[in-house]
Amino acid sequence: MSTTDADGVLAEQLLRLTRRLHRIQKQHLEPVGITPAQSRLLRTVAHYDSPPRMADLAARLEVVPRAVTTLVDGLEESGNVRRVPDPTNRRVVRIELTDAGRATLRSLRGARRGAAEEILAPLTTDQREVLGGLLSALVDGVPERVC
Repeated sequence: MSTTDADGVLAEQLLRLTRRLHRIQKQHLEPVGITPAQSRLLRTVAHYDSPPRMADLAARLEVVPRAVTTLVDGLEESGNVRRVPDPTNRRVVRIELTDAGRATLRSLRGARRGAAEEILAPLTTDQREVLGGLLSALVDGVPERVC
C-alpha cells in the first residue's frame, strides 16, 4: 500500500472516529439536556475570569458570531447563562454563567467522563498513553519525537 493510500485510510478512520465520538458524546449529554455545541460554549464561558463578550466567545470557538448568538439563546432559555450589560460600554453584552449553568457544568464533567470511558474502553493504559501523544502531535502540529 502506498503512503497516499495509507494516508487516505487513516483519514477515513479519523472521520469515522470523529462521527463515533460525536454520537457517543451526544448520547451522554442527552440526559443533561444540552447539545455538544452548547456544552462547548458553556465550558468556554466558564474558563473566563469575568463574563466574556459574544465576540470573545466566537473568536475562542472559531465560529461566526451568529453561531454564538444561537447557542447563547438556547443556554439562556434553559437558564444556564444570562446576558448582562458591560459595565464600561453599554453597547456590549457579556455572557455570565448562572447557578444552574454551574450545576450543568458539574453534570457535564460526569457525562464527558462517561463518554471518554466508553470510547477508550478497547484500549489498554499503555495504548491510551500512546494515543494521547499521537493526538497531541496532530492537534499541536508538531511531529512526535521517537526516542
